[in-house]
Amino acid sequence: MEKKENRRKRISKKLLHKYRLVVLNDDTFEERFSFKLNRLNVFVFSAIFALFLIGITTLIIAFTPLREYIPGYSSTALKQKATTLTYTTDSLRQVVALNEQYIASIRRVLTGDVSTVEFNRDSILEAAKLDISQVDLTPSKADSLLRSQVEREDKYNIFENDNTKNFVLFPPVNGTITQDYEPGIKHYAVDVVAAKDAPIKAVANGTVVFAGWTQDTGYVILLDHGNNLLSVYKHNSSLNKEQGDLVTSGEVIAIIGSTGDLSTGPHLHFELWSEGYPLNPTQFIDFD
Repeated sequence: MEKKENRRKRISKKLLHKYRLVVLNDDTFEERFSFKLNRLNVFVFSAIFALFLIGITTLIIAFTPLREYIPGYSSTALKQKATTLTYTTDSLRQVVALNEQYIASIRRVLTGDVSTVEFNRDSILEAAKLDISQVDLTPSKADSLLRSQVEREDKYNIFENDNTKNFVLFPPVNGTITQDYEPGIKHYAVDVVAAKDAPIKAVANGTVVFAGWTQDTGYVILLDHGNNLLSVYKHNSSLNKEQGDLVTSGEVIAIIGSTGDLSTGPHLHFELWSEGYPLNPTQFIDFD
């Protein structure tokens, strides 16, 4: 016990033993200033100074742009660019997905690889005459089931918007129908024979989404009329429009012909599509 007490006293004496720190002028040895120190003061001061430096460094790293110069930390501008690119990439993915769906729909139109759907001609024409502003569209519990059923029936209604209630399809060409719309044999069109070099006209205002040559159907032009309505004109001898052109109803877009391996003579192979499904053109257009 005495040894421990003696050791503590020696340690305490060393820690509390006072020293004088004197600063002198090197030339004149004049004393500038001096102060007393002991080992304990030096230790405490060093610890406080170290904690102060650690705190200041932490604040600089956490709240100032200087942290960008420390290896392992990314810059704020880089993070903002990465965030912006992430949102942009997500938006582009959605646009690409929509475009792929649209292109797939057009591809099905061109190849005829699609199942048929029976359309009610009367319901479509009645919907075309409907004035939405005169109808109470407030749903109720009693008629919710009926509204759901009607909605399913009108799913493929090409005149579903009130701004198309006066929508009229212009005959692309006047002539004799030599082959009717026959979905059973995948003939989703009507073949119309007309005079030689007869002009083929757009059935409605729209945009040319395809104008080119295919081996089976020759010169083909495809118009997008909006409201999920497409019209297709095949076996033409020449095309008057290019992809991306805007056309108006009745405007000449091609010349009747007999191009392509599947053509047996000069005629127009005309197709009408709504939401990727074929329609019988004779239910909407008078070719006589």
